[in-house]
Amino acid sequence: MLRRSLKWFAMFVVLSLMFTINGTAFADSGKEEESINEKFGLPIVVYGEALSEAQKDKVRELLEVTDPSKVEEITVTGEDLVHYIKGDPHSNMYSSAKITRKDAGEGLVINQVTPENITEVTDEMYSNALLTAGVEDAVVDVASPVKVSGHSALVGIYKAYDQGEGAPLDQERTEVANDELNLATDLAKKEGLDQDKVSELLTEIKKEIAEQNPATKEEIEQIVDDKLKALEINLSPEDRQLLIDLFERMRALNINFDNVRNQLEDLTSDIQKRIDEAVGNEGFLQSVSNFFKELIDSIKGLFS
Repeated sequence: MLRRSLKWFAMFVVLSLMFTINGTAFADSGKEEESINEKFGLPIVVYGEALSEAQKDKVRELLEVTDPSKVEEITVTGEDLVHYIKGDPHSNMYSSAKITRKDAGEGLVINQVTPENITEVTDEMYSNALLTAGVEDAVVDVASPVKVSGHSALVGIYKAYDQGEGAPLDQERTEVANDELNLATDLAKKEGLDQDKVSELLTEIKKEIAEQNPATKEEIEQIVDDKLKALEINLSPEDRQLLIDLFERMRALNINFDNVRNQLEDLTSDIQKRIDEAVGNEGFLQSVSNFFKELIDSIKGLFS
């Protein structure tokens, strides 16, 4: 009788934990059909040139393109890679995106529909690069049917943004934004750094630039050093210099981060939330492990 009671108790504990961890899976996922913003035209879906027809159909499904008449579909090519970021025209491009432009002040929202297939670029990295490029108010959904780094998605986003109504993006800004993304992903591979920490560093530097409006390279250098120290990040002299050179290029282009201060603040909050959740999940999983260890030890004790 005691053995059966313990068995049922253990099953109850496991089921309770499963519902706690996966509770959000039962939330209503239904979405109301979104109206078209006539100022900006139809949402634009950009497909990577290397996609097969079957893969393109899969991407349509992932990006919820159920009615082709309500989106504009275009393809991003190697020529676009050269035009926007001076990239290799022979690159295979799989990353795809849907861009829905929004009214001023609505902010930039990044949704990675297939995060398991975007291996190097986080939502926050995309946000930082796109704000640098001049994309401020839009919903951007990114998807790939195969594993990719995620870098080429930027080119598709730039092309889609230019296809809509309004002023085109500045090419020098798209190039420096691409270099920012490359540096971010490179730094995230360094020992002792992770993607969230790198995104936090870039965002904090931009916020300080918005606050101080530096007029010289020396002032940029001081801001970078201050943020490295505040976030307790140690970079090699070479990587530190790459960071300084990147933000000096932004200063020379007169990129005004004060215009997107609220979005940078939101980005900081999102990054900090991710960091806190990572720490919290580690603690939760450890507590679950400790609980079951103690439970097993208690059960063993009953029969010893």
